[in-house]
Amino acid sequence: MTPFNLSKELRKQALDEIKKYFLEKREEEIGQLAAELLLDVMIEKVGAAIYNQGIRDAHTFMSEKIEDLYGLEK
Repeated sequence: MTPFNLSKELRKQALDEIKKYFLEKREEEIGQLAAELLLDVMIEKVGAAIYNQGIRDAHTFMSEKIEDLYGLEK
């Protein structure tokens, strides 16, 4: 499987959110390296599952739209 990569902007946003979460919810300040390592593990462990769910959701959506097209037949 091809490794999942975030754009620079999305990666920065995710890292900022991780640091914000730790500060607000756990009252801990974590550094950049800790946030990066956590993000990498999260992507490695659950990234494929989230991607696959997106594919299944898109398939369901498209299948419903194709069924709608059949309803337009005369």
